[in-house]
Order: sequence, then structure tokens, then C-alpha cells
Amino acid sequence: MADPLSLPAPSLADFEVLASRAFDDLPPEVRTACKGLAIRVEDFADEAVLDDLDIEDPFELTGLYDGIALTERSVLHQPTRPDAVWLYRRPILEEWIERGDVGLDRLVAHVLVHEIAHHLGWSDDDIRAVDDWTE
Repeated sequence: MADPLSLPAPSLADFEVLASRAFDDLPPEVRTACKGLAIRVEDFADEAVLDDLDIEDPFELTGLYDGIALTERSVLHQPTRPDAVWLYRRPILEEWIERGDVGLDRLVAHVLVHEIAHHLGWSDDDIRAVDDWTE
């Protein structure tokens, strides 16, 4: 067995696998409601996103929902691009290291669920039903 301290940090592709597994573990009705939602992984949010959110330190943003929540759409809604959930690898890794008490897969799943919650227009109680981070 390889020494975990000698392994490289998980790559963007590794994070895509973690995100895909986390998505597959969601209840079927949640996955169905997310049809057409793109899940993207990047190292950091780009400067324009950080500027729009008034965030100076790119390590402060672990994930982002880009779109209009299903609960806020009207019949006139004409999307110009797919709604997307963005997961930011380096800030998630930083939080994982700082916490030291949670698996990386669980942290990625938590960020993913939180961003999907914005897409679905969920309340905090709705989120806890799928991902009770307080446990």
C-alpha cells in the first residue's frame, strides 16, 4: 500500500469522479430535478466571478450555482446557457486540510448538495434531509 503522504493531490479529473459519485448517491427525485444541470470542476473561480461576488481571496469560494433557481423561473424563462454547479478544487482541498476531520468525498458531496440546493430553491431543512452536515 502506498504511503498517502507520497501521493499527489487529487486532480481535476479525480474531483470530477468524486462529484459524479456524489451526484449518483442523491435520491432519484433530486437527480431527475437536476436534469440538464451541468457540474463543472475548476481549480478556482475566475476573476470575473470573484469580482461579481466581492470576494478578494479565491480560497473563500468552494462552490457556486450559476443559473436561475427552478422556484424562480417563469414560463417565459428562455435560458441562454445551461445552469451549472461549479466546484472549486483548490479551496475545497484547503478546507479539507484545515478541517482534518472529514473525508474528501464527503466534503465534495456537501459542497455539491449545497449548490444543487440553490438550483432547486431548497430551504435549510430540505438540504439537511439530503445532507445533514451537522451530524
